[in-house]
Amino acid sequence: MTFLAATMSGRPTSVPADRSYVPGVCNIGPAEIARRRRSGITATVASLSLLAVLLALHAPTPLRLLLIVPTAVAASGFLQARLRFCAGFGWLGVFNFRDVGTTESVSTAEARRRDRLMATRIALASALVGAIVAGASILLPL
Repeated sequence: MTFLAATMSGRPTSVPADRSYVPGVCNIGPAEIARRRRSGITATVASLSLLAVLLALHAPTPLRLLLIVPTAVAASGFLQARLRFCAGFGWLGVFNFRDVGTTESVSTAEARRRDRLMATRIALASALVGAIVAGASILLPL
C-alpha cells in the first residue's frame, strides 16, 4: 500500500501511547495537531472559495490550476494532523509535545534523517493531492 493510500485509509499510525517523540513517526503533540487540523480546514475553505470565484467569473479553465496551492496546503495540514508529524519541524530538526511555540531539538543525525524523509513524503503527498484536485477541477463545466 502506498504512503498516501495508507494515510488516507484511516489506518491508525504507530504512535506510542504517551505521545512521545519517535523519529520519522511522531513529532507533535495535541496542541500542534489541533493547529495542523485548523490549517487544513482553513485551506479547504480557501480552495472552495477560489473555485467558486473562478466558476462565477467564468475564468479561463487553465486558471483552475491555481487550486493546486490551497488544496496542497489543506492536504498538508490534514496529513500532518493525522500522522502526528509536522513536516516543517521535521526539516528543522525539532519536535514539540508542549504548548504551541515551544520546541526541542532532535539529538541525533539518524533521527533528523528519518524526520526529513517523512517531511518529504508529506510534501510529495500533499502536492499530489493538490495536483489531482486542480486537474479534476478542469473537468467541471463553466
